[in-house]
Amino acid sequence: MRLNRREFLKATALAGGGFALGLYRAPWADAQGGPPPDLNPTVFISIAKDGIATIKARGPEIGQGVRTMLPMMIAEELDVEWKNVHVVQAELDEAAYGPQFAGGSMSTPISWNPLRQVGAAARQMLVEAGAKKWGVPASECTTEAGRVMHKKSGRSEGYGALAEAAAALPPPALKSVKLKNAKDYRIIGKSQIGVDMHAIATGKAEFGIDVKVPGMLHAVIAKCPVYGGTVKSANTDEVSRMPGVKKVIVIPGTLSNEIVVPNEPGMEPGVAILATTWWHAQSARQRLRVEWDKGSGASQSSDGFAANAMKLFAAEPQDTIRSYGDADGALKTAAKVVEAKYSYPFIAHATLEPMGTTAHFQDGKLEIWTQSQTPGGGRGLVAKALGIDPKQISVNMIRAGGGFGRRLMNDYMVEAAWLSREAGAPVKLTWSREDDMGHDAYRAGGFHSLKGGLDSSGKLIAWRQHFVTYGEGKHSAAGAGIDPLEYPSGRVPNYTLCSSAQPLKLRTGWLRAPGANALCWVGQSFLDELAHEAGRDPLEFQLEVLAREAVPLPGHVARMGEDGADPELNAERLKGVFELVAEKSGWANRKKEKGRGMGIAAYFCHLGYFAEVADVSVDANNRVTVHRIWAAGDVGRQIINPRAAENITMGGILEGLSELGQEITLSDGAVNQSNFNTFPFLRMRQAPPVEVFWKITDFPPTGLGEPMLPPALPAVTNAIFAATGTRVRMLPLDQSGFSWA
Repeated sequence: MRLNRREFLKATALAGGGFALGLYRAPWADAQGGPPPDLNPTVFISIAKDGIATIKARGPEIGQGVRTMLPMMIAEELDVEWKNVHVVQAELDEAAYGPQFAGGSMSTPISWNPLRQVGAAARQMLVEAGAKKWGVPASECTTEAGRVMHKKSGRSEGYGALAEAAAALPPPALKSVKLKNAKDYRIIGKSQIGVDMHAIATGKAEFGIDVKVPGMLHAVIAKCPVYGGTVKSANTDEVSRMPGVKKVIVIPGTLSNEIVVPNEPGMEPGVAILATTWWHAQSARQRLRVEWDKGSGASQSSDGFAANAMKLFAAEPQDTIRSYGDADGALKTAAKVVEAKYSYPFIAHATLEPMGTTAHFQDGKLEIWTQSQTPGGGRGLVAKALGIDPKQISVNMIRAGGGFGRRLMNDYMVEAAWLSREAGAPVKLTWSREDDMGHDAYRAGGFHSLKGGLDSSGKLIAWRQHFVTYGEGKHSAAGAGIDPLEYPSGRVPNYTLCSSAQPLKLRTGWLRAPGANALCWVGQSFLDELAHEAGRDPLEFQLEVLAREAVPLPGHVARMGEDGADPELNAERLKGVFELVAEKSGWANRKKEKGRGMGIAAYFCHLGYFAEVADVSVDANNRVTVHRIWAAGDVGRQIINPRAAENITMGGILEGLSELGQEITLSDGAVNQSNFNTFPFLRMRQAPPVEVFWKITDFPPTGLGEPMLPPALPAVTNAIFAATGTRVRMLPLDQSGFSWA
């Protein structure tokens, strides 16, 4: 099976946590069949006598702002003042709340209609309660700012006075309720401060690392530096006598023995130390001496992967992902052929808050406090690992200090739960930064050999791409695949995309904008190369490619989401953001000067469209300064929380710039990087101003977690070429001779 950014949505469909693009299957779906039951407004909303509406936020908050945005949708249709809304985190109960996950930029598209309908249904129930109280037709009643009004009689009543009677009424069918016209919005489309911002600024917000449970032990786990290595021996008796240490447990591990490591491979072997404080546990760990059986993974190295990739490029590809026309024939007759090889490394997620979970196993039941992005999937994974009924597991969703796709995988939940059962006490597991860096589910590296053919007028007529990834045959490691529709597939008259896989004993997974964060850089960089070799403006060249009628993929049927969101590339929308960012950045009038240049790139992923222009200078020592980035986004007809949308766009772009300087390398099977000093992020002084512009189009609103990130990388590297005449074909930047200023 080839896993790519499209399939990651399916791959994370574990028990109780399944989701897919445009289609969600909650726990009751397979058991009951048919469409899901309507959401009940009274589950989401409660209104006190003083009119304060408490609204539950159903999704995990990992910094993307859904704890504010999702209740905004409900509050708008409920027709209350936002200042009179109190937001709380919902408990995990997908049968009641519907999908409760954070990933794939899906929170907006899967919530836009259902949650507005929940608010409108509750409003209708309040209207009916008021009409019944006054003995008037409900059709004659209206609402405004938390009050039901009957204008004919001049009567009105606050929601608080009607709430109890309204809650006793049967909820209406959600699809029958009338939703507001967008012109009447008073909450949606207006910038709202995050509901947790004051608590965060004053240090009162509770993150996973802050959870405290009476009687809990603190746990750390030492694991083999080489993935999958097992414990041969350890000085556990000596360590168990150290101050504060309560228990030392050798973890045998439950790793899958599949050739290609799955995204949830099981529990890694290791040695756990449980103590009264994390400091005691970590201090004892410094005295721990383990003899490891490193296994076959010890033979791996980054240099070995690169050398093997060159051998695979010289051989026949193992698989043809898509081919139409005659790419080889067109390349032979092309007026000009451009060839290039691109490569990018493994990357860690490096969330500010490392992995961890608190768990309490008692009397056959388990309670978990977790920062997982897929808490339902985590519950299913824990239930399987411990051999207990998922119904015996309750999950509290705690705010996370970043996720970026790492918390889609739930190994830390299993570890904490297993240790709690073994220790007979509540256990709080906290990974150290070094644990987090050395045992991540990394963004997979990759190698690409490309050939492009141009005709005598400078038009792109052929594209041949050989992608060397990790896996076996057609089965790629998690997040290491490529889609047959990867742009510019379908827009070039003669096209071939092939792949070969080399074996990997390392865990990979989903990093923000899975797959796209690397593949966009390759595709948009090579298109820029082709434009330069054709002697044409890169924007003009790209718009010409987009203007071509797409060649359909045989047997492929695009599944439209229930809300009308289109999962396939819409060329007009990508063209729209290209043209908008060109206008805002002054692309047509850009100056050409030595040492300074502008680069442009665009991409479609996770239902969103973004184009970006970077203004970059490079000094005599090849130190790069990004002066400004302009970004144009199309995520449909409605920006729900404008300030938050702008912030997440800026953050995603800056994260993309960080990735230009990051890498995870292996020597003798072990990860060389251990902390932020060897895995650097963009410094504040290096972060450029980012200007964000929106292209409003008549499509359903979609998510913003991912689509802005991919174009940032090629926009900057294309600008580096414009400034220096040197292409960046290897990442990180220092592999191509550049560094941040």
